Amino acid sequence: MDSVIMGRVVTPEGTHSGWVAVRGEKIAEIGAGAAPSAATVVDYGDCLILPGSIDGQTHATNSKGLVGFAPASASALAGGVTTIVDMPYDMPLPLDIPERLAAKISAVAAHSLCDVALYATVTKESGLDHVEALIEGGVVAFKISSFESSPVRFPRIDEALTLDLLEKLVGRDLPLGLHNEDQEIVRSRTEKARAAGRDGIGAHSDSRPLAAELAATGQFLALGQAVGAHAHIVHISHEEGFAQVGAFAGIGAPVTGELCVHYLCFDPAHDGDLLGARMKVNPPIRPDAIDGLWRALECGTVAFVSSDHASWPIDNKLAVSIYEAGAGIPGLETLVPAFFSAAQARGHDAARLTAEYLAARPARFFGLSGRKGALAPGLDADFCVLEQGEFIWDAAKAHDGLNWSPFDGRRFDVRVAATWLRGKPAWNGSQILLSQGNGQYLRRHGLGWFPTH
Repeated sequence: MDSVIMGRVVTPEGTHSGWVAVRGEKIAEIGAGAAPSAATVVDYGDCLILPGSIDGQTHATNSKGLVGFAPASASALAGGVTTIVDMPYDMPLPLDIPERLAAKISAVAAHSLCDVALYATVTKESGLDHVEALIEGGVVAFKISSFESSPVRFPRIDEALTLDLLEKLVGRDLPLGLHNEDQEIVRSRTEKARAAGRDGIGAHSDSRPLAAELAATGQFLALGQAVGAHAHIVHISHEEGFAQVGAFAGIGAPVTGELCVHYLCFDPAHDGDLLGARMKVNPPIRPDAIDGLWRALECGTVAFVSSDHASWPIDNKLAVSIYEAGAGIPGLETLVPAFFSAAQARGHDAARLTAEYLAARPARFFGLSGRKGALAPGLDADFCVLEQGEFIWDAAKAHDGLNWSPFDGRRFDVRVAATWLRGKPAWNGSQILLSQGNGQYLRRHGLGWFPTH
């Protein structure tokens, strides 16, 4: 064997003291008791050994363009995330044609330290002309938006083209994800809130009300139901949204919903005065929503949990009005400890839940489970090693080049003591050990959430 790592190994069957043996880039064996001989043996003692996490929603290139893969991927490794799935916006041009896919793949090869899978999109300019080529190019999913944040960087397509795209994806095993806010409702309610002089983070949820989110979610899921394509909501902020997903799934529609970790951790009623725009995301973090979101997760309606990492500098938040402040927060380095700590606080088996919702489920969803998502022989030797204790998050020490976070000063129950990527030590708890260009572009491989062949 090339390497053996020892500790408390987390598998779907449970957590046990044992070891994982590595040959090349793959897991060769897992066991307890006497470990096989190896060139390198690392004993992590009482630390938990989980599969490397897969962050299914990142915006690595928001502010720096394609070179932004370097700081984002460094932050990922420091956070126990070995694979990121990057959204098709913020290049600064949307990934809707093969040339932009090729450019992004080249950027991954040149700049990324961790492995990367990619979303694609369609725009009203490109239509369906390039969908086949993008699928052939290995994208793992498509994403569109019902709200136009930017006509170039983050455009909207209408329902007719949405239906056309869903029909195009039938039988492909690829999901179509939606940023789920009704544009007309949001713009109207935002105007009313501003006219009334309402400002601050407390007004953000009302200016983009739950009704706008549910309306966009319901219409999109209905379109997916009508044609039998996999319709996916990329961020649901309230239990009622997951109830919609559950209702459509209950009548046989191939639908799923995703939860971002910040919705489980913040409440504007409690955190708004301290954080203000630092906790602004879209759809908004809503008051008194956390318990309901945990109910949705506990009953299995949540497909997986992601960070929706946005690589915006803090200057993006320093507007006088909440309506002018940018939306989105950094999250790659806090995804694992935040989710683990929130799960443990509610009495769950946090290690098992983290391995399931941050590794196994996103691997299956994106067609990566033939390589990623679990500790099993034959899969990539990607590990997230967690030390348990009490740790205060210091955003100034983050590796994302941003060095701010709404989690700054939060207490976590774990810290990432080490990360391994494809059999190589990538993070030792204090230093990144890999360099740019170590990351690989991951193509969709095998069947996904709703296999059709």
